[in-house]
Amino acid sequence: MCQHQPACPSADSADREAARPVAHHPEQGWSLLCNGVLLFEDTGELLPDGQIIAPHRPLTTGQVAQAA
Repeated sequence: MCQHQPACPSADSADREAARPVAHHPEQGWSLLCNGVLLFEDTGELLPDGQIIAPHRPLTTGQVAQAA
């Protein structure tokens, strides 16, 4: 799918989220990447083959408990 040089990562590579967005709809919470991956704002993904990748949002500093 990708026509960029250098080519974006494929949908089955570990760094697939680094592909360029071709459609971005923040009001709906998703982006379509040039490798065919649908990337959702909660970090979940839908791959072109129908595989679902569960959200994998990292913890932010506001969510980390600190010991007293």
